[in-house]
Amino acid sequence: MIFFYYVFAVIAYLITAPFLLVLSFYNEKYKLSLKSRFFLYKNLKQAYGNIYFHACSFGEIKSIVPLITYFSNCKISTITQTGYNEALNYTKKVNFLPFEIFIPFWMSPCKVLVIFEAELWLMLIFMAKFYNAKVILLNARISNKSLKNYKRFKFFYRFLFKYIDTVFAQSQKDKERLECLGARNVIVYKNIKANIEQQKQLKNYSKPKARVIIFASTHENEEQLLLDVIKLEENDRLIIAPRHPERFKKVEEILKNYCEENRYDMQKFTDLNLDKNEFEKAFISKCLLLNVLGELENFYKIGDIVFLCGSFIDDIGGHNPIEAARWNNVIISGKYYFNQESLYQEVENLYICESIKDINIYLKQKLVQSKLKKQGDLSEIIISIEEGLDARKSL
Repeated sequence: MIFFYYVFAVIAYLITAPFLLVLSFYNEKYKLSLKSRFFLYKNLKQAYGNIYFHACSFGEIKSIVPLITYFSNCKISTITQTGYNEALNYTKKVNFLPFEIFIPFWMSPCKVLVIFEAELWLMLIFMAKFYNAKVILLNARISNKSLKNYKRFKFFYRFLFKYIDTVFAQSQKDKERLECLGARNVIVYKNIKANIEQQKQLKNYSKPKARVIIFASTHENEEQLLLDVIKLEENDRLIIAPRHPERFKKVEEILKNYCEENRYDMQKFTDLNLDKNEFEKAFISKCLLLNVLGELENFYKIGDIVFLCGSFIDDIGGHNPIEAARWNNVIISGKYYFNQESLYQEVENLYICESIKDINIYLKQKLVQSKLKKQGDLSEIIISIEEGLDARKSL
């Protein structure tokens, strides 16, 4: 099967490569990642390391930081530019994961491969076993929405899971779904994103004398959906934080139109003069566009109500509520959080808004602040990785 899969991947590459090359020059978001992944630009060979972590993007990289810092001789691959940039904060052994046909020639030997969630790349896993590495699937999950798609290719996943030694699943439901697809040695652990600790020193912005409402990690169409409904009180300040930086300009126009219609004024974060972190004095408008990455948790510290976005439209599946809950905000989510069910269970007093029209009802109520349930540690995962290293000391 490996041979036929590889031939199919080569054919797919030859067909799509010209389009990907053009896209890599015209789309800023993919400018470096596409060239690196599909044309090996500055990515001819993987760095060396005994433990190989692979995770898709920014949030997933943050989730495995405790493991990255615990094991010194490790290397990381990722898919997105934001994930790549975040990984560089912890090690210089970082690569973009290339397309499947390049992996046999690009990948360097390792003793343990740890892949995160749904990054089930056959050639990556097969080559790890070729090097006799232990393969661990971490934080594995299969949502109700995606289960049907997985079952359509059940024959493929049954073959793939033969090469995975240990699976840490987010829940009992995930364990059952994974075993249905052929996974072995499945351990119900939990969602390790709930264990993300504050890694950086946060800024101490002064809080405005107002109720601070945050639209956190918004997506396409979501800002307009919420702005069309929300009714701000006189003492409310609204902060919108788009999920993706390439949308900052578009969201700026949306917010500007909203402010003009309601006779509000607005600011952009990059235009603020934050001398001595005096945010209260700098933020003098009704609305603020948070048009930078890496600042959102600083605002959770001074927030009052967080609308956790990616959950008010039906094709994203929600976002991680842990950071917002850590700072005891009131958290309001939409009903489409199917990708985050296990994490939502780690937060107390998280409100689910079934209809977008009801958000003003929530804003008028006295709501209870969210808080995190007591978290465990990652010792079982660490032991599993160490067992893989110990079994391969002579390699």
